[in-house]
Amino acid sequence: MPKYVYEFSEGNKDLKDLLGGKGANLAEMTNLGLPVPPGFTITTEACRHFLEHGAMPDGLDDAIAASLAALESAMGKRLGQADDPLLVSVRSGAKFSMPGMMETVLNIGLNDDSVEGLAAQSGNERFAWDSYRRLIQMFGKTVLDIEGDLFEEAIEQVKAQKNITNDLDLDAADLRKLVEVFKGIVADRTGREFPGDPRAQLDLAVKAVFTSWNAPRAVLYRRQERIPADLGTAVNICSMVFGNLGMDSGTGVAFTRDPASGQQGVYGDYLQNAQGEDVVAGVRNTVPLGDLERIDARSYNELMAIMETLENHYRDLCDIEFTIERGKLWMLQTRVGKRTAAAAFRIADQLVDQGMITLDEAVLRVTGDQLAQLMFPRFDETAERSRLGRGMNASPGAAVGKAVFDSYTAVKWSRSGENVILCRRETNPDDLEGMIAARGILTSRGGKTSHAAVVARGMGKTCVCGAEELDIDTKNRRLTGPTGETIEEGDVISIDGTTGEVFLGEVPVVSSPVVRYFEGEIDPASDQADDLVRAVHRIMHYVDAARRLYVRANADNAEDAARARRMGAQGIGLCRTEHMFLGDRRQLVERLILADTDKEQQEALGTLLPLQRDDFIEILESMDGLPVTVRLLDPPLHEFLPDITELSVRVAVAESRGEKHENDLRLLQAVHRLHEQNPMLGLRGVRLGLVVPGLFTMQVRAIAQAAAERMRQGGRPRPEIMIPLVGTVQELEIIRDESLRVLREVGEEYGVELDFPVGTMIELPRAALTAGQIAENAAFFSFGTNDLTQTVWGFSRDDVEASFFSAYLEKGVFGISPFESLDVDGVGRLIRIAVEEGRAARPGIKLGICGEHGGDPASVHFFHQVGLDYVSCSPFRVPVARLEAGRAAARR
Repeated sequence: MPKYVYEFSEGNKDLKDLLGGKGANLAEMTNLGLPVPPGFTITTEACRHFLEHGAMPDGLDDAIAASLAALESAMGKRLGQADDPLLVSVRSGAKFSMPGMMETVLNIGLNDDSVEGLAAQSGNERFAWDSYRRLIQMFGKTVLDIEGDLFEEAIEQVKAQKNITNDLDLDAADLRKLVEVFKGIVADRTGREFPGDPRAQLDLAVKAVFTSWNAPRAVLYRRQERIPADLGTAVNICSMVFGNLGMDSGTGVAFTRDPASGQQGVYGDYLQNAQGEDVVAGVRNTVPLGDLERIDARSYNELMAIMETLENHYRDLCDIEFTIERGKLWMLQTRVGKRTAAAAFRIADQLVDQGMITLDEAVLRVTGDQLAQLMFPRFDETAERSRLGRGMNASPGAAVGKAVFDSYTAVKWSRSGENVILCRRETNPDDLEGMIAARGILTSRGGKTSHAAVVARGMGKTCVCGAEELDIDTKNRRLTGPTGETIEEGDVISIDGTTGEVFLGEVPVVSSPVVRYFEGEIDPASDQADDLVRAVHRIMHYVDAARRLYVRANADNAEDAARARRMGAQGIGLCRTEHMFLGDRRQLVERLILADTDKEQQEALGTLLPLQRDDFIEILESMDGLPVTVRLLDPPLHEFLPDITELSVRVAVAESRGEKHENDLRLLQAVHRLHEQNPMLGLRGVRLGLVVPGLFTMQVRAIAQAAAERMRQGGRPRPEIMIPLVGTVQELEIIRDESLRVLREVGEEYGVELDFPVGTMIELPRAALTAGQIAENAAFFSFGTNDLTQTVWGFSRDDVEASFFSAYLEKGVFGISPFESLDVDGVGRLIRIAVEEGRAARPGIKLGICGEHGGDPASVHFFHQVGLDYVSCSPFRVPVARLEAGRAAARR
């Protein structure tokens, strides 16, 4: 039988899969000799059994009883005994941190008898009744599924009757009264009395924590953070220590470095006479952690020493929860802390300098997603701005949007294309959907360790917390500034998560210093470069030397090509020639389609040839010396023709007026002739090259002439010709042979050798499955993962994303869209087959990827693993792909 329960002394930080992050780290701190209240952990295996079978596994009840008995023996008191009760907390703890997404219940073991014993033992009647009302409130909301607002409203009513605003002004009599009111709410809403049996409370709380793994907010958070759904959560049962025993007690959250900026120092929040949930919930405004030195110097000094111990032990930023009970410090949790993108790079750089980690480890501490966040614009400091207020800079960035005051509105407006800022007094886990939908989050309560701050940092979302001078009235949907300025729902505001400032209206944005560094505008060795730019430069310099994958860019014009090169692209992996036919050239394509004779067709192609040649000259010049993969025309011809409805109306109107419409009529006939029910699977790609004589030949000739012209100018052009949508080797052979013939002809004409590779896109399942045959006639493969995903899944991307993808994501059919991150099991398997068979047939074949997945961090790791030579992505994503390619190659 599996071991389902571990004492804190039995585990360690490497058992996160089994004990969850919280349990593993409580065990680790216990082993380090730090002051951790005794307790035990129920494993994730027990949770998975419960979720699968709807019942606790055999033997778990006895294991809990044995561990509880050992805990009672160590503490010298029994759970819920009348005269001196042992009380415990029941807290979730998954392998990966999911702040606030699952349940916690404190003060398990209190009932009408033991509350009196707690009051007598502590000598503090108010504390005892405050603890009891907290138990009923938390138990009612999390275990019995009663609306939390009912309890909050009852508290507000009592405060209103006494004309007070602070919870601390409630005395023992008030809290005793609240307990009765709360018990009445429980009875009214559930039809049962609040359970007074301590073991029943414990068992019900454990089940509630297990069940909360699949709560909607937890599912949504896992999807957002790409956390696997089958891990389950552990449950930590810990003897209670009390921060609400008086002003010599309290609770707090501390960071060994600033999670927003990465700077070293004293960071965190402290709240006197409070329990732990009060800090993260943001219901009362905290004081900075530094104030603890004045309040309780002995505990402060001990905490500082423990923080140093933990950071040195974990070799990383640590996030710590602690409680002080009448001057005694207790450690309740530690974990490697969530941080902003800027903090991640700064901290990794600092730890290398301090000799705590290697550069390989530093590379693994940052991600491509974080780098992308650093490249987002920021507010223009020189622009005129009207400041509304200021709070704490909880999570950096520049966010502009319409103020909304609840999660539902944030989601609704966002889906309608609006940018929104979610404004709340404080957020709670039920606000998660709105937080994801919003551009930024603004709260008037809470600090850097509140729910809003922690979750926003984890998501890379701009956040300003604790803006006390702003009155956020969620009921009347308005925000009022310190001098009476009123922001109604729908009014635009701007929030700066770097400075904590809030502005009226829209503030202009400018490029970030990190983008300017990549663009070559900031020298990392100059005074212009700050510590963040230098940290990014150091890591990028290292990954560029370490990575095996080359990184190219998708670029269709000289401007994009030049920018991609500045961003570090090592060539162009996809130059889409269809973009060169748009605008004024569309009419030339119409002439080609309408051509009735070979002469008319050749005239149209002859007109297009020099235009294409000039396009290629500019691109080859921008990428001189680097490979440029040019994809021959891929989309169906109907995309270059007028809309059939509009054209029909135009012809009908002309006929009704007796006007000449011969050209429009011919065009309409051509549109009807070319009309397809499913054009993405119709006449396009290589099929066009075979059906429309001279089309691909003209494009290859333009590429060849452009390369020859560049050679005359002293350039080093390296074009590669890519034939799209090949499904059979015969298609490739015909176009390849014709392309090689044109290259020879143009080479002879210019007196140069044009020995350029001809390859194909692998974007159809059949091409992947017959890659061995195709490789015999292809110098390279480039996987077109956009179309390959469509054809493997049977999806029309433009249709399905708008119709049912949201439902698939909500129901868990997808963890993430297969167009966003590669479907490794399906599409990825075809890629593996094509790589293996292609290399077996042609060992030296070059293999790359040019779909949007080339810039997706998770997908880049897969492409490294299967042995591709390069990835190609949009110019802006080139640094991201470079970093992830380096991370994939880093020594772990």
